[in-house]
Amino acid sequence: MPETGRKLRDRATVATLTAALLVPLGALAGCDSSPGGPSAHRHPSPSPAWDTSPGSVAAVGDSITRGFDACTILSDCPEVSWATGTDAGVRSLASRLGAKRVWNDARTGARMADVPGQIEAIVAHKPALVTVMAGANDACRDSVSYMTPVDEFRTSFATALKRLRRALPRTQVYVSSVPDLKRLWSQGRGNPLGKQIWKLGLCSSMLRDADAMDKSAVQRRDTVQSRVVAYNKALKDVCAGDRHCRYDGGAVFDYRFTGGQLSRWDWFHPSRDGQAHLAEIAYRNVTAEHPPA
Repeated sequence: MPETGRKLRDRATVATLTAALLVPLGALAGCDSSPGGPSAHRHPSPSPAWDTSPGSVAAVGDSITRGFDACTILSDCPEVSWATGTDAGVRSLASRLGAKRVWNDARTGARMADVPGQIEAIVAHKPALVTVMAGANDACRDSVSYMTPVDEFRTSFATALKRLRRALPRTQVYVSSVPDLKRLWSQGRGNPLGKQIWKLGLCSSMLRDADAMDKSAVQRRDTVQSRVVAYNKALKDVCAGDRHCRYDGGAVFDYRFTGGQLSRWDWFHPSRDGQAHLAEIAYRNVTAEHPPA
């Protein structure tokens, strides 16, 4: 065969072999990059965006959200509520957000078992955001033996979320941690009048015999403290299972209330100033791009 013909044949053979090798390599590359390939399954779809400026707010929970003892003795004062109040000095969460519609269905004395019913009451309003602050009354009982068991507390909160989701699948939920009751005892017991009020039965499990430091009293307060910590873990865990729920990361529990931020009538509930700080905490967490750690 002429030299030219042999060269052409050799080149054709090389081209054919090269193409044969490149085809499977291209197929492998295609598996990694194609939209339906395995790599697509390794990247989960992003979580739904959290609306940092919801236009309506509904609140459920207990006396703190009702502004109890913040304005007058033994009375609710919802206008100073950290969640939905209208008081200019407090600048509630709803006010800071510029929410056009607000509802406060919290009830003084409510425990977590009451929250599912409160949720049912607010779903008709179709709020964009629901705030939840409950649990202090579950720990504040006549005796530590009467405190709500953690499993019951968890079940009640989970039930509340399920009822909300059945009616409003995309409504956001902001959950406040239960305040540090032991810290409130430590801060309030410095006021003689406050201690007299406590003797009337306010949160006896924590506040009874405010100055007693014997082993039994210390153990009692530590037991209440441990229960509150367990409640907050339950709130965090249940909220984590709902993609439209945001827990405050323990911010309220960690907040160190001062004497001026407690009610001058019971030295336990937040005063106007205390409510304002709760509103600030909530606003910071609701408007954050990412939830608290």
